[in-house]
Amino acid sequence: MAPEIGKTKLDSGWITARSTEVSQSGVQLTTSHPPTASHPPWIPATVPGTVLGSLLKNKVIPDPFYGLGNEAIIDIADSGREYYTFWFFTTFHSNLSGNQHLDLNFRAINYSAEVYLNGHKMVLPKGMFRRHSLDVTGILHPDGQNMLAVLVHPPDNPGEIPPAGGQGGDHEIGKDVAAQYVEGWDWMIPIRDRNTGIWDEVSIYVTGPVKIIDPHLVSSFFDRYTRIYLHATVELENRSSWVADCTLNIQVTTETEGSVLLVEHLQSQHLSISPGAKVQYTFPQLFFYKPNLWWPNGMGKQSLYNVEITVDVKGYGESDSWKHPFGFRKIESSVDTTTGGRLFKVNGEPIFIRGGNWILSDGLLRLSKKRYETDIKFHADMNFNMIRCWGGGLAERPEFYHYCDIYGLLVWQEFWITGDCDGRGIPVSNINGPLDHDLFLLCARDTIKLLRNHCSLALWVGGNEQVPPPDINDALKNDLKLHPYFKTSNESNNSLKGARDPSQYLDGTRAYVQGSLWEGFAAGNGDFTDGPYEIQNPEDFFKDDFYSYGFNPEVGSVGMPVAATIRATMPPEGWTIPIVRKLSNSQIVEVPNPLWKYHKYIAYSKAGSVPYQIGLYGNPKDLDDFCEKAQLVNYNQYRALLEGWNSRMWTKYTGVLIWKTQNPWTGLRGQFYDHLHEQTAGFYGCRSAAEPIHVQLNLATYFIEVVNTTTDELSDVAIEASVWDLDGACPYYKVTDKLTVPAKRTQAIMEMKYPKSKNPKPVYFLLLKLYKTADYAIISRNFYWLHPRGGDYNLLESYKTKKIPLKIKSEIFIRGSTYEMQMTVKNNSKKPSSMKSLSFIYPPNDRQDNHIDHEMESNESVQDWSEEKSKVSVLQRIRRHFSQENDGRTLSETSGTDMGVAFFLHFSVHAAKDHKQEGEDTRILPVHYSDNYFSLVPGEELPIKISFEVPLGATPRITLRGWNYHRAHSIH
Repeated sequence: MAPEIGKTKLDSGWITARSTEVSQSGVQLTTSHPPTASHPPWIPATVPGTVLGSLLKNKVIPDPFYGLGNEAIIDIADSGREYYTFWFFTTFHSNLSGNQHLDLNFRAINYSAEVYLNGHKMVLPKGMFRRHSLDVTGILHPDGQNMLAVLVHPPDNPGEIPPAGGQGGDHEIGKDVAAQYVEGWDWMIPIRDRNTGIWDEVSIYVTGPVKIIDPHLVSSFFDRYTRIYLHATVELENRSSWVADCTLNIQVTTETEGSVLLVEHLQSQHLSISPGAKVQYTFPQLFFYKPNLWWPNGMGKQSLYNVEITVDVKGYGESDSWKHPFGFRKIESSVDTTTGGRLFKVNGEPIFIRGGNWILSDGLLRLSKKRYETDIKFHADMNFNMIRCWGGGLAERPEFYHYCDIYGLLVWQEFWITGDCDGRGIPVSNINGPLDHDLFLLCARDTIKLLRNHCSLALWVGGNEQVPPPDINDALKNDLKLHPYFKTSNESNNSLKGARDPSQYLDGTRAYVQGSLWEGFAAGNGDFTDGPYEIQNPEDFFKDDFYSYGFNPEVGSVGMPVAATIRATMPPEGWTIPIVRKLSNSQIVEVPNPLWKYHKYIAYSKAGSVPYQIGLYGNPKDLDDFCEKAQLVNYNQYRALLEGWNSRMWTKYTGVLIWKTQNPWTGLRGQFYDHLHEQTAGFYGCRSAAEPIHVQLNLATYFIEVVNTTTDELSDVAIEASVWDLDGACPYYKVTDKLTVPAKRTQAIMEMKYPKSKNPKPVYFLLLKLYKTADYAIISRNFYWLHPRGGDYNLLESYKTKKIPLKIKSEIFIRGSTYEMQMTVKNNSKKPSSMKSLSFIYPPNDRQDNHIDHEMESNESVQDWSEEKSKVSVLQRIRRHFSQENDGRTLSETSGTDMGVAFFLHFSVHAAKDHKQEGEDTRILPVHYSDNYFSLVPGEELPIKISFEVPLGATPRITLRGWNYHRAHSIH
């Protein structure tokens, strides 16, 4: 039986060996001497993956991300390129019919390779960011059993690592078209094999006589986004020796709430293609009236339609098909005349950008759909709306963009230029960028075709803190020039008349900016005016002189993880906390242990301007104490950063991107979740500050502000402000009159009179609630711990002994291995009777349950997702009753005689174990929390949603701890 058309991934059954240890040739390996994993030097391989990834999986090398393990791995600069030149081998089965063709596809390799199939040699040319498609129809084995061997060579210029490290090592990697972070950075260790390997998807793809190549989808909008057209152009190749009479079909479908698939459009066109010819065909535009639009996170739903293109050949039948989810949206980007910052509009609406910089998911390129979904959902959970793919990392993969489409993250994608490696580093090197400019442009154009149909892709940028060489820059400007329709906000049909169809452009729908410090970013002229990158006083973010430009593409700070992560990623000698030295001028210096220094620890103080922030809570005693206090600092630091930008929304700023959101290894700086996928408290500080409607305290002016980033006026709302002291008393309580806040406006509401009033407490808590006056439903809740200027938080140390009574309700929903838990935590301390009874509701952008995961199809497109959704819709609901006595009650209560705030509570999920070894990590990760590191004033309750996947054979235990709650209340 002939195989069905379409793709089959080759992602299992691979083995690998160092080339210098293999005596057979590629011809012999794929004919007379096929290797097996049971015969050295061959070992099982991970494909997609890198050489180091396979060596690590087989425990041939230590874990480079654990402790100082990377120091025990030989660097390519010392070993030579041959040491990391590896064979990869697998087999596959394929029997074709007479009119079928089979392509062997490599979506990316690093850096070049020779391919042998059944004794026939082919070459994969250089370049880390290009696809390779080989028509192997004529060399398949007659019995269907095929042997494939790939000899992969490292980058041509892997460089050396200077003793002092540095940004991009000695910068030699910049001569190649490859990821530049692999020589190390101030946040990254060197990758010893420079990511050599078959690092992206390998597949075989069966077609009939006619093949579909790189369709391009574009939408245009008229009459205030009510009249919309879909444009589609496709390339077709006739690989037969006869004229192919084709029927080309395009179908657009959408799925309703009840999993019913609706056909929005179905169009067929007829054409003939000469033998061996390639033709480009543009469909007549498809008209839609008021389709659901795609919006960024926090602005609306991420509506996606399924577009399917098929080609039928007379006398054969269906020859090829292509599918991709598509979002109707228009993205505009220009320099704002008010602020000088870069302004992004989606569907005509300005978007205030709050997001982060992204390197890549994993430094060894252990990339997976599952890990990508966690990464992107984490960004959406933080209420971010943009990710910048930094130029020293990757052209991100379709799976990354797939989840950005689903969760509403706009993406700024840079090409592979950095100032450090391409002309502005120390020492200056590679002034003319990569050696092969034609190769760079080939990779760039192929990347554009790979990614252009993703609605989340918002901007192309030439490089990080540098522009490409003039010839490359000019070529990119020309290749990415906007179609006339996308040059203006004018919706007139005149912008389409007389012009080529927009889908005939290479892109034509998104702006190209030559560098990350140009054209509305930072000072806009290339000066190094991004940053800063270290700890700040929280109130400084609100000050007039903190940052002078409209859009900051990089501003960074600390990122210490929790203590469990330190124990999981370092041996015991890495569990010691920094020594704090006080200099003669009263300044503080932190001296971290060698492992923390190797893992790029960044200090929680700044000489001369920022006191030791962890020390404000009292000198840390041990690792647990240090990391818990670091989480308090993390929360305050990043909440204040974003709230400072919120305070000047549209008057001074158009956006900010934090450096960075995560680390591609076990680093200790600039992250909101660690490499194991455990969130820091900074994650939840960002989640609070970046919510679409937000109430906040301006730490410089002490005015309470309401931030409304949405397109709707906010009316009939009020603010409740309450101050609580460490004795549980409420010395200040204020409720405003009914308020109205215009759309897209930050509005100062009132000045906080406390602590300016008499006898302020040395440490106090402030709870702000923005609520609807009609039903008292809370729209935004924001909890602060504060001290008068010049003070500290030392009194919180004794506050740990407070015993606050809590009531905890729990309900579980189980679907296969996925657990979804609804927790409600209440502070059972009695609240003053004069306070209003406000109820918490989930904000509109909460997406614990409301997204549909559109399944990826392996030819860089997406399959119909109805089958996956039908699985999700079958929900097994199990209600369990928990209490410490297990007597069937639906809640648990903990006793406590003290009044006061239950401070800095946080949930975690563990695999239940009777006996645990020291340092053993029992955490179940990742976990998605609707909130964490939260505090409750007397009488207040808060719902928390928790979702996670349980490993096979594990029993989950949900644990609640807090600053003054040490009982580790657990739910099994």
